[in-house]
Amino acid sequence: MTRIALAVAFLIAAMTGSASAQTEPSFAILGFEDLQGWEDDTHQAALETFRNTCDRLNDPDWDALCALAQEATDAKGFFELLFRPVMITEEGVDPLFTGYFEPELSGSPVPTARYRFPVYKMPPEARKIRPWLTRREIETSGVMSGRGLEIAWVDDAVELFFLQIQGSGRIRYPDGRMIRVGYAGANGHNYRSVGQEMVRRGIYNAHQVSAQVIANWVRRNPQAGQELLHHNNSYVFFREVSEIPADKGPIGAMSRSITPMRSIAVDPKFTPLGAPVWLEKGGATPINRLMIAQDTGSAIKGAQRADLFIGTGDEAGKIAGRMKDPGRMVVLMPIQRAYALLPDTIQ
Repeated sequence: MTRIALAVAFLIAAMTGSASAQTEPSFAILGFEDLQGWEDDTHQAALETFRNTCDRLNDPDWDALCALAQEATDAKGFFELLFRPVMITEEGVDPLFTGYFEPELSGSPVPTARYRFPVYKMPPEARKIRPWLTRREIETSGVMSGRGLEIAWVDDAVELFFLQIQGSGRIRYPDGRMIRVGYAGANGHNYRSVGQEMVRRGIYNAHQVSAQVIANWVRRNPQAGQELLHHNNSYVFFREVSEIPADKGPIGAMSRSITPMRSIAVDPKFTPLGAPVWLEKGGATPINRLMIAQDTGSAIKGAQRADLFIGTGDEAGKIAGRMKDPGRMVVLMPIQRAYALLPDTIQ
């Protein structure tokens, strides 16, 4: 995805049909005292995440803030002195906060009896013909065979399917070595939700469907499960991303590693990439935390819509899969930018 793109948020949005028409946004400047839990956050962690991408903003206002960020010793004071919280809302559009993660799959550099499912590079013709073959045709026609397009082989077709939804992940080899793969392109077909299809077929009710529920059902019903996965015509190809150390997060939309529990995906129509964002997420596990907008995603649309990067691996996936919560987000804008959004305000 530009982001780890086609993330779990895309799966959730497609399952529930939650896309909504966008309206003209409204702006309101808040005080830091209006941010619930602001005093209790670890602002230094947010500042370090901000530093990771602020040099990519390529804008005079932000460039000055980035230079100051490199020297700042009081993180909380840095944000309070140089930013103003701006609440951006759309009439009739409810806030929604979800989570995404980086999968880690078991794999091998060569095919074996266990590692049978290839992770493919993008064939040249798929870039030229739009749309190209469907998922079913790619997996059953033999068109990919014998061409050296395999990056690795993994042991679970369902995990590979969800790797494609996430758009990037890590593959751990039996000897402990690990490679990271990232989104290289797709076959040009629209994503079709297998969760929504399960609801249509009467297998589950909408409130029961999650990524884990889908995975478990497909594994219990291998033939019908494969047919279900083929309902999604979209197919994602990968590239090896060797330049990212294993201890760093995957690459986000700003071409830098993102940080677990500090990076979010946003709609750049409303929230500038690289901007600090105060998140107040409700639900079973409330979060009040300063995040940095460092990613985007196909399902992340709207002023009060964000996808929180949870981390890597199964546990992160479980947390991300359960996250679908209300709340609010407040963008921290450079002072002059904040007041420029309110033309009638005396500056």
